[in-house]
Amino acid sequence: MNDRSLSRATPDLNGSGLLSETIGKCSACPIRHRAVCSQCAPDELSVLESIKYYRTFAPGQPIVWRGDRTEHVASVVSGVAAISQSMEDGRTQMVGLLLSSDFIGRPGREFAPFDVNAVTAVTLCCFRRRPFERLIATTPNLAHRLLEMALDELDASRDWMLLLGRKTAREKIASLLALIARRSHVTGQPKTAPFELPLTREMMGNYLGLTLETVSRQISALRADGIINVDSSRAISVPDMNRLRREAGDDPAMPPGH
Repeated sequence: MNDRSLSRATPDLNGSGLLSETIGKCSACPIRHRAVCSQCAPDELSVLESIKYYRTFAPGQPIVWRGDRTEHVASVVSGVAAISQSMEDGRTQMVGLLLSSDFIGRPGREFAPFDVNAVTAVTLCCFRRRPFERLIATTPNLAHRLLEMALDELDASRDWMLLLGRKTAREKIASLLALIARRSHVTGQPKTAPFELPLTREMMGNYLGLTLETVSRQISALRADGIINVDSSRAISVPDMNRLRREAGDDPAMPPGH
């Protein structure tokens, strides 16, 4: 994320609008207990709070361009972004999703390896990369949490390799729905509560290597079998998460992945 991408974002939210009143303080942040700052002590959190600022991006807006110099890092406060990579012939492949509490950017890496675009309206909690890197060196809790998140991301990438290489179309759709359902629910919310599917069926197909028709057919089949309820074109609820995980080819007895 650099000044070129940030210049196209909406203005800073600090001091204006309802959203800034809600998440202006780290203690009231909806991702406080999952984000990179989750293990920080109060004094460490106050340092982070003094250097943070918020940016929002409209759906479809670029956040990061591959190859650009990385001047900022950020946590996703709300919304969904897609990580993608373009080939020489112009084809683009979505290679990952960034959901609330996920981290954008890599301390110590000067250039961005992928494109990142907002799928829905996205709000980021941003830090300039250099000050953040200095803070990591003096804040073990922050460094430890960043390492944990990097390892979780590695595990998720390995799981996704299995999904793309070995799982059936039905298992792929169930896996993606389980991931989004798990990450969409805030603490204290019932697991059966409806969530908004951020991706169009075409985007789901691009991400999973399936045709649009296959995605639609599998969602309809999961609905007909009572695995999911489709309340509208995007609103979905899961009556039994363990059943959905079994449909995804996962063991419900094992803790869910990233």
